[in-house]
Amino acid sequence: MAEFLIRMADERGRVLEQVENGPSQEDVRERFSQQGFLVYWVKPRGILAGGGLTLRRRRKVKLDEFVIFNAQFLTLIKAGLPILTSLDLLLKRQKSPVFRAVLENVRDRVRSGELLSDAFLAQGLFPRIYTTTLLAGEKSGNLEEVLTRYIAFQRVASAVRRKLLASLVYPALLVGGVILILTVLLNFVIPKFQALFADFGAELPRITVFTLTVGTAIRSYFYIIFPAIFAALFVMWRWSKSESGSQRLDRIRLAMPLLGSIWLKYQVGMFSRMLSTLLAGGIPLMPALQTAADSMQSRLISSATMKAAEKVREGSPLAHSLEEAGVFPPLAVEMIEVGESTGALPAMLNSVADFYEEDVQTALVAALSLIEPVILIFMGAIVAFVLISLYLPIFSLGAGGIKPA
Repeated sequence: MAEFLIRMADERGRVLEQVENGPSQEDVRERFSQQGFLVYWVKPRGILAGGGLTLRRRRKVKLDEFVIFNAQFLTLIKAGLPILTSLDLLLKRQKSPVFRAVLENVRDRVRSGELLSDAFLAQGLFPRIYTTTLLAGEKSGNLEEVLTRYIAFQRVASAVRRKLLASLVYPALLVGGVILILTVLLNFVIPKFQALFADFGAELPRITVFTLTVGTAIRSYFYIIFPAIFAALFVMWRWSKSESGSQRLDRIRLAMPLLGSIWLKYQVGMFSRMLSTLLAGGIPLMPALQTAADSMQSRLISSATMKAAEKVREGSPLAHSLEEAGVFPPLAVEMIEVGESTGALPAMLNSVADFYEEDVQTALVAALSLIEPVILIFMGAIVAFVLISLYLPIFSLGAGGIKPA
């Protein structure tokens, strides 16, 4: 999803400006126009968007803080307290200044007559699935149940995400350790050997000359090399936020051997969990599909879901529509088809999510068991190459191959 800056006015004439995620400018404009806002303009959020710098610090709410807030909010509502009173109590207990300011704005909006879902939506910080879930609870008069389902969804999603990150810690430490070793070799070891070899006055082996040349170039031009690397990474990051960039990167991820299938299964599991939570909360299939599509990290999954939503609007079954999109695994489509035919689609979607989340964990462990030795061998080969190139002239000197001047 790309980020867009939107300026609009609500029914009371208040002008709002916030950052929104969406597949395109037209989609964001249409979404808020349908909600009754008067949209002045929508433009991409980037370095040069709108002809000037827009590097604004975006407020962020930590996921753990948000989950704890919702659990406490649910407890207070179950105890019979009004929404405004619950928000006031939670405001007093909130330690994060950013989240406190957001909740103050939400409380003021609710006090002025806005729906709770609209008040959270206006902040531009919270996932679409959350505001849509709140809206379903407000319309059905069952806010407690939908909040309970959302908290359960968020806890499961957070647990899966933490497991994935924990699995990547060891490979990251391996790469970081080797980078540290190479930094020490380039900055401290190679200069010593370079001074030693300067006294030989003889032709050095090519491998040694290459290593010394690379080390000297990095030390001499580090003030150009490292800023250039950071600039290239920044440009790639901005490109990845664009429509074409996000799609291209997603295709690259899915095409990667071994890791591509893991990424696809993870996204399918998240999609199934979101859609199940929304449907169980009383949201119709079409809005649920659109919300799930907007919440997906994978641009291809999001586009495929939107195409499936259009087919569903025309009268096609959900399973058949997802199959025609050509992205979802056949097993997921078959399970969804069974859920549709038996009238237990939310429960079957939960089963799909459980299956793929477990499959991701198993596949990730197997993939890392192969990747970790490859990283060790590759990094060890680099360090061995550097050390051999530095000690080779010394061995040659001892054998009489290189004579000092």
